Amino acid sequence: MASSGPFFRPLFFRRIFRRFCEGRGGNVATIFAFTLPIVVGGAGLGVETSYWYYSSLKLQAIADAAAYAGALEKIQGSDTATITDAATTSAASNGLGGGTIVVNTPPTSGPNTANKAVEVILNQNLDRMFTSIFTQTKVPEHARAVALITDASKACVLALNSSASQAALFSGSTSVKFTGCSVMSDSIASDSIKVQGSAGLQTDCLITAGGVVLNNVVTMDPTVCKAPITHTLPASDPFGSLPAPAATGGCKNVNGNKTTQTIQAGTYCSGMNLNGNVALSSGTYVVQGNLKINAGAVITCAAPCTNGVTIFMSGSSTVSINGNAKVTLSAPTSGTYSGVLFYGDRTGMAAQSTFNGTADSLLTGAIYFPKQQVNYLGNFSGVNGCTQVVADTIQWSGNSTINQDCSSLGMKDIPAAQSVAVVE
Repeated sequence: MASSGPFFRPLFFRRIFRRFCEGRGGNVATIFAFTLPIVVGGAGLGVETSYWYYSSLKLQAIADAAAYAGALEKIQGSDTATITDAATTSAASNGLGGGTIVVNTPPTSGPNTANKAVEVILNQNLDRMFTSIFTQTKVPEHARAVALITDASKACVLALNSSASQAALFSGSTSVKFTGCSVMSDSIASDSIKVQGSAGLQTDCLITAGGVVLNNVVTMDPTVCKAPITHTLPASDPFGSLPAPAATGGCKNVNGNKTTQTIQAGTYCSGMNLNGNVALSSGTYVVQGNLKINAGAVITCAAPCTNGVTIFMSGSSTVSINGNAKVTLSAPTSGTYSGVLFYGDRTGMAAQSTFNGTADSLLTGAIYFPKQQVNYLGNFSGVNGCTQVVADTIQWSGNSTINQDCSSLGMKDIPAAQSVAVVE
């Protein structure tokens, strides 16, 4: 029996080895089965991480475009609801899908909370693919963008017509100096702003949505612009949201037989024909019919002129001031019509109003006629030169010096040459 030992020992070990090998194959299969989800999940994580990064970049691009669209709408003078609609439409058209959008103007955080800017905040949740084997929670993504509006200058003269030839015209022997402000035209015509004849013009800048024609030299402030700015974004109507005064209190009339009189604010249903010495009490005048200031008339604000006057020209009513008249009037410095001296009805048809007067005349405030041409013929301006002319078209042939720094007199700035940039 002893001699059989060497034979059985190799046989025994071969059987043990064979069984071990058979068991190891089963272990590997088991281990592989358990680790396969981890391997697949790891590979999927790499794929999904790239997808999430791409989605993040896309969401940021959508936010940038939406903020820019909202800022362009803000330049047009639109309200917050319209600005929000513009940004939302942009985001949807660029693929926001089921995400959410918040639009703030001005921004609620960051360095531009006190600036003219539009903030867009986007949020969306992404579905998981491979990594869903670990968790079913969605992947949140967030993007924020701020578009800042910058004003290159302020305007004293703004022609609102979008296509008229010579929308802002300086002609004759006029000599006009605009201090701290520019001439702006929204017209896209090639001669949107024109200087002809022997007209002399000094201003910070000439700014237009179209082109300029200069038949003589215009002096501009090189720190603002070294040459006219053309084909720029149009300026919004600075008084576009100003409500029209209502006709109240019955009809009033001017006594044409008096050489000296004081008239009260209210509604003048048959227009106003002013002669002699006429003092206007503070308040709002609604003129239904033409306003004519005749030669030799002296028109003032009645003492105590506590808060100036606003004269609203209803419908297509016009203003005509004779060159020999002396007119000294100022706009209110507070309230709804702060800074607005003359206000032409937006519902009126095309017409022309003419402002003329002696060198002693002073019109302090905005002359606003969105549907009329304003002919500015006089050689006068407002107190300290504070006058603004905003009209459909403007023809200037008088001599005056105009100053834009009029905030102390209740007048607001008219932004010109606005630009938009995404800064956050």
